[in-house]
Amino acid sequence: MLVTAYPHIDVTGDGVPYLTGTRTKVIEVVLDHLAYHWDAEEIQRQHPYLSLGQIHSALAYYFDHQEEMDQAIEEQLLQVATIKARLGRSSLRHKLKSLDQLP
Repeated sequence: MLVTAYPHIDVTGDGVPYLTGTRTKVIEVVLDHLAYHWDAEEIQRQHPYLSLGQIHSALAYYFDHQEEMDQAIEEQLLQVATIKARLGRSSLRHKLKSLDQLP
């Protein structure tokens, strides 16, 4: 079995890939790419503490593990939706919306 090494990527004991020497998860870089359609240079402009090498390694890791990472993203989105549903309506949001109703 061929094992690919990714420069700039460390994987924790529970399987979460991080950029070496940072607290930045690979999935965070990937979400910037997917959500905003940012290329590596734009991601670096937004996160100047990351090198282009780190960003390219994160994207390479994603494309090599796309199915499992996409599944992790979906699971996280589902968790957020579940938490939001459990919390119900925000009283602050309700108050702010009622202010819009004022003349």
